Amino acid sequence: MSFGGRVLLYALRFRCFPLPHLSSTPPRRTRQVFAVSDKVYVGLTGLASDVLTLNQLLKFKVNLYKLRENREMKPETFSALLSTMLYEKRFGPWFCEPVVAGLREDNTPFLSGMDLIGAPVFTEDFCVSGTCTPNLHGMCEALYRKDMNPDELFEVLSQCLLNAVDRDALSGWGAVVHIITPEGVHTRKLKGRMD
Repeated sequence: MSFGGRVLLYALRFRCFPLPHLSSTPPRRTRQVFAVSDKVYVGLTGLASDVLTLNQLLKFKVNLYKLRENREMKPETFSALLSTMLYEKRFGPWFCEPVVAGLREDNTPFLSGMDLIGAPVFTEDFCVSGTCTPNLHGMCEALYRKDMNPDELFEVLSQCLLNAVDRDALSGWGAVVHIITPEGVHTRKLKGRMD
């Protein structure tokens, strides 16, 4: 999906996951990673108006779920809900490629990505979405390895993200990395090329 100049990269590690994503260029500076709950996050890349509309509809459905069930939504449940919502609009889809990341009840990571019509893919290592996905996927395959500590994971994913967007004219202007652990969320901002 090459709309909007946004990129998402999610990677997994036992008991934590980072969520690096690019900051948009100034005319399109909109959020693309949204907290569903303390342990579930969704990243939406694509057309900015569809990202905002889909996010508002997701908030509505998640709040209804909380009222009806009296509990937080699990990442697997949220992924199924989002996949169903996208498939309902398959003949006039939202131009969004979502990635869902979260921690299960036993604090093991969950990661799934989807296409425009909600076909999910579940992975154990990393998932990319956005404008420079071929570059980013190649960088992640080259540098990512299992069982890295959170600082190593942050460094590797930051290098993957910043080096991949150097080859893409639509992406850039820095990045934001959210590292989600059972203890909380740590956010770091990265400076990138601004040309």
